[in-house]
Amino acid sequence: MRSMWIKILFGALAFVVITLFVVIFVNKRRLDRAHAQLKEDLLAARGSPVNANAVFSSKELAGLPAPVQRYLNKAIPEGQPYVRAVRLHQVGEFRLGDRTAPWKPLEAEQVFTVDPPGFVWDAQIDMAPLVSARVVDMYKEGQGALRAKVFSTLLVADAPSCPEIDSGELMRYLAESVWFPTALLPSQGVVWSPIDAHSARATLEHQGNRVSLVFTFNDEDDVARVHTESRYREIDGEYEATPWTGYFSNYQIRNGLCIPLDGEVMWNLPDGDLPYWRAHLDNIHYDMQ
Repeated sequence: MRSMWIKILFGALAFVVITLFVVIFVNKRRLDRAHAQLKEDLLAARGSPVNANAVFSSKELAGLPAPVQRYLNKAIPEGQPYVRAVRLHQVGEFRLGDRTAPWKPLEAEQVFTVDPPGFVWDAQIDMAPLVSARVVDMYKEGQGALRAKVFSTLLVADAPSCPEIDSGELMRYLAESVWFPTALLPSQGVVWSPIDAHSARATLEHQGNRVSLVFTFNDEDDVARVHTESRYREIDGEYEATPWTGYFSNYQIRNGLCIPLDGEVMWNLPDGDLPYWRAHLDNIHYDMQ
């Protein structure tokens, strides 16, 4: 009798485990399709170029702050077509929690459009062996959003569109435009204001969202740092304006453009910096005009 109950118990346990694997597999397939659709919808919403034959000319830089002129002249060769869309892949690490929290492996695909400005970041973060979180972070049609699911099933984060999220995601787009620097040209909507010999403020407006970042350039005329004193950070269900900084390095030529392949971002808190993302771009593809 005892052996029969043991067999029944193991049979029931096996059924539960198999059912869970099936549910996770099905939900992963659904989430894959949903995220793929988000990317395709973003790309499909691109505006048609006003002039399909338009290319970059250094004449467009007239009147810009001197460090911005030097950077854009280096980053974009004369005659370069404007970037309309980007698809890239990154590998790195992500940290959830405070400075004592461990870094977790990260792999992500990201798609950008320039007109209108938007992106979808589709990431997988390995939380533990056999346990991963799937995260989508995006700015689309003037609205930002962030969602995360564990096992592609359990919703653990859901930040829908609101003014704080929308501005934060547009700010992220502006910072990451260093990966497709034609988006930082005045013709693409970015307004530059001088600060000093090594920095300038970039401002971008889109559908009622207006954001600014201070770009700092190094002696090689690359963007070394972007910074704001007020990007919104979620704390216990509330949003608090917090200093935020991104660093970029390892500049290389990709499809004619000089871009950074390595980056790190962090919150600048009163008791010290809190880095939470660092990654390397191992692949990037451009759709030019």
